[in-house]
Amino acid sequence: MAAPFVHRLRVRYGECDPQGIVFNANYLLYFDVAFTELWRHAVGPWQQMPQRGIDAVVAHAELDFRSPARFDDELALSAKVVRLGETSLTTEIDVLRGEELLVVMTARHVCVRAPTADEPIGTTPWPQDIRAGLAGLLAGEG
Repeated sequence: MAAPFVHRLRVRYGECDPQGIVFNANYLLYFDVAFTELWRHAVGPWQQMPQRGIDAVVAHAELDFRSPARFDDELALSAKVVRLGETSLTTEIDVLRGEELLVVMTARHVCVRAPTADEPIGTTPWPQDIRAGLAGLLAGEG
C-alpha cells in the first residue's frame, strides 16, 4: 500500500466563521489545494492537461465532519487515491490536527476531453502517463 501524500496548511482568519471555526465550505477549498498538490507531485503541473485537450472535473464530493478546525491551527491533509478507474479517480483526504482526525473528504474526478466545435465535452480515458503517476498513490486495490 502506498504512503499517503501529505500537504500542510495553516487556517487563516478569513476562513473562519464568527466563532473562529473553519466555515464548512472552506474544506472544499482545502481539498482542492491538497488535490492540486497531490497532482503536481504524482503527475506534474495541472495546467498541462488543458494543453493536451483534457481536464478533470469533480463529479462527486462528500465530507464527514468529526471535529472543528480553528483559526491558526496547522492542518495536515493526508491524501490517497482509493480508486483509479478507466475515466474516473476517487481521492480521500483526511484532515488532521496533530493526530486528531477532523474531517474525511472524498471526491470523484472524471477525465473529460475539451469541447471542440465538432464535439461537446465528454468523458475520456485517463492517458497512460497520468494513470501511471496516480497509480503510485493508490491505496490498496484499485
